[in-house]
Amino acid sequence: MADHVDLVLEQWRDRRPDLDASPMGVIGRLSRLSVLFDAELRRNFAKHELDRASFDVLATLRRSNPEHSLTPAGLMHSSMVTSGAISQRLDRLEARGLVTRAPSETDGRGVQVTLTAKGLKLIDKVLPTHVDIEAELLSGLSPTERTQLAGLLRTLLESLGDKRD
Repeated sequence: MADHVDLVLEQWRDRRPDLDASPMGVIGRLSRLSVLFDAELRRNFAKHELDRASFDVLATLRRSNPEHSLTPAGLMHSSMVTSGAISQRLDRLEARGLVTRAPSETDGRGVQVTLTAKGLKLIDKVLPTHVDIEAELLSGLSPTERTQLAGLLRTLLESLGDKRD
């Protein structure tokens, strides 16, 4: 069995036999998987008028602590949302009544972002479907293969400086 990336690698072997294009096999497949995964996950988010970054903010608040509250910097640190996107996402989520921003009780200059009851209800509704979709996307792998792949990807991420703080 072969995939599209095999065709690309074969073409490079024919055109540039002097070049070791094998890294393209990994990067190309990861890129293609990312596109396929993203499309499936976006469909679920869209049903709830969310995008990936908004979902990630809500999920990060939900899992962070019993108060479901973090500073904007804490959100950036704990989520997969960039600093440029965080303020914009918070504005949108606050306008929908899913989060609130209030002055920090411990830092006079700081702000706390907190999940509202409406936000908690939404993330608790979206999350099980999200996990089910992810499981379906990985259904081509056995549980052992999933564990192996997760370990290999962790090793690669750590080698690129993505470490747990």
